[in-house]
Amino acid sequence: MDPKAVLQRYLAEERRGLLGRLDGLSERQVRWPGTPTGTNLLGLVKHVASVELGYLGEVFDRPSGIPLPWLDDDAEPDADLWAAPQESRADVVALHHAAAAHADATIAALDLDAPGVVPWWGPGRQDVTLHQVLVHLVVETAHHAGHADVLRELLDGRAGDDRGNLSARTPAEWAAHRRRLEAVAEEAGPA
Repeated sequence: MDPKAVLQRYLAEERRGLLGRLDGLSERQVRWPGTPTGTNLLGLVKHVASVELGYLGEVFDRPSGIPLPWLDDDAEPDADLWAAPQESRADVVALHHAAAAHADATIAALDLDAPGVVPWWGPGRQDVTLHQVLVHLVVETAHHAGHADVLRELLDGRAGDDRGNLSARTPAEWAAHRRRLEAVAEEAGPA
């Protein structure tokens, strides 16, 4: 299989996995901060869309024309990691789809060895190829999809992804498994 097609397939799978974490949740749940730093599902989707637009837009001089005011110099810090009250789930999902379409068009238009410049990377690292950027985006998207998996489990107990990567157990079996792991942790030493 063509290496570019392989990378694009993995990127598409991770995008689907990330978006799938929103399925069946309320507007409140997709916005709920699940960590002390405020990590939330809708913010992860918004962030990944923003990242794709940067890496497969600006880096290769292929601007999308999609405004990203949360990345402006005067924007609130980390504004790309949560949805403001006026940004609905539908808005963020539409942004994610638009970013993916723009990214896919860039991927289709360029060869893997096409040069780009990442202005936000330090000197000596800024010159890249499409190949490097695609690997980076697959890793970045998978990283955040993993965050989303954990957040989803904390919100409603839905664990694993849609590919069946988690063993099937009843809620009682999961509770027993957790108790066993807690006992192992307790035996390992003090907190």
